[in-house]
Amino acid sequence: MSISEPGASPGREPRVLILGYGNPGRQDDGLGPAAVSEIESMGLPNLTAFDNYQLNIEDAIDVASHDIVWFIDAAKTGQSPYSVRAVSPSSTIEFTSHIVRPEAILAIARQCYGGSPRAFLLAIRGYGFEFIEALTPGAKDNLHAALGMLADRIRILQAQPLLREAI
Repeated sequence: MSISEPGASPGREPRVLILGYGNPGRQDDGLGPAAVSEIESMGLPNLTAFDNYQLNIEDAIDVASHDIVWFIDAAKTGQSPYSVRAVSPSSTIEFTSHIVRPEAILAIARQCYGGSPRAFLLAIRGYGFEFIEALTPGAKDNLHAALGMLADRIRILQAQPLLREAI
């Protein structure tokens, strides 16, 4: 990967998109929207953040116009406090009316809009998924750890263009 991000002009800070998704009415399933709410309050430059109950194919329009995309969702299992993995466009676009995966959004962004950002999935570990509108204490702790990491990575990227490929 070259030092400049795909679609980024030399000397321009990369445009970062945060897409947090999940249902805040199902306890820790609301970690994605909670992350968006908190990251927006940090006032980071060149950052756009949206939340929704689920990813939609229309998200590909926004994805295509950014250089880096972070998908943020709750994880019912897995590493605590969070895990991060790179996401690539799917070789086939598959979705249903209730499930659209980040890989499909990236494929649509590339095929329909010519956008090919670097993308990551931030899966924040949750513990309770009942019909309650509140995060569990453990999920709140995991959210804060995840947001600390994410904010640091965004700040490094924006402050030091030569370190972009480390993000």
